[in-house]
Amino acid sequence: MSEKMKDDLKIIFIRGATTASGNSVREIEVAVVELIDELIARNNLIKTNILSITFTSTKDLDACFPASIARKFNGLDSVAFLDCQQMYVSNDVDFCIRIMAQVLLPPNNSIKHPYLRGAAKLRTDRC
Repeated sequence: MSEKMKDDLKIIFIRGATTASGNSVREIEVAVVELIDELIARNNLIKTNILSITFTSTKDLDACFPASIARKFNGLDSVAFLDCQQMYVSNDVDFCIRIMAQVLLPPNNSIKHPYLRGAAKLRTDRC
């Protein structure tokens, strides 16, 4: 990374979550594409400034890997992805996909964490 880039951008972590309408590849695909599109749009992200995204999903989602969808549909093949299973807690949001994205942004950008669909109740302060 050049000195100019270090001065102009800093590493920021952005959280977010959504819910799928069920446990099929198509239902997970729709939720992941919407979540990543919102992450990019709300934060005016340049795709090459997305360094990594960690996905977690609740145990009721096992039809596919969310990262494979993000890589395929959002043109993010240079991004480092990781899929994990969210810790089980009773009364958690069903069919929930959470993200933590590591991105490069100008230091004064306001961060908008996308909490969509049924996951909006996880962080009402950010919706």
